[in-house]
Amino acid sequence: MMGLVWSLLGVLAGTFIALQAPINAGLSRGVGFPVAAAAASFVAGTVVLVALALLMSRMHDTPIDWSGPPVWMFFAGGCLGAAYVVSIIILTPKLGTAATMAFVVAGQLLAGLTLDKIGAFGLAARELSFGRVAGAILLFAGALLIRLT
Repeated sequence: MMGLVWSLLGVLAGTFIALQAPINAGLSRGVGFPVAAAAASFVAGTVVLVALALLMSRMHDTPIDWSGPPVWMFFAGGCLGAAYVVSIIILTPKLGTAATMAFVVAGQLLAGLTLDKIGAFGLAARELSFGRVAGAILLFAGALLIRLT
């Protein structure tokens, strides 16, 4: 049952990403520059996330250990997120939301398969099966069909 809940949460997260793309593209048109739109998006997200982190930390009586992870981790995720958001802002008006999302998901899947195979960042290694590779190929083919038709 929990597997279904987590899967549905993944679908919901994907929906948020699809909604974010045209909203941020519109913000970019309004402010006149993709990087400024991405910065505004990150400022809003930062305010919400800091407030939630502090609230949840208090609710669970669990202090946040900001000194725990290596310093590079505080920057790497944010830099990758910034590059993603700017890319989406630029690509969505050029490719359309569906094609952009299809290529993004294809890229995520290819990277995910690679990271799973090597057990990156302390996660459990997972085998690269025929089904996983076939799924990635079909997803990429689907992305091409969405873009080309």
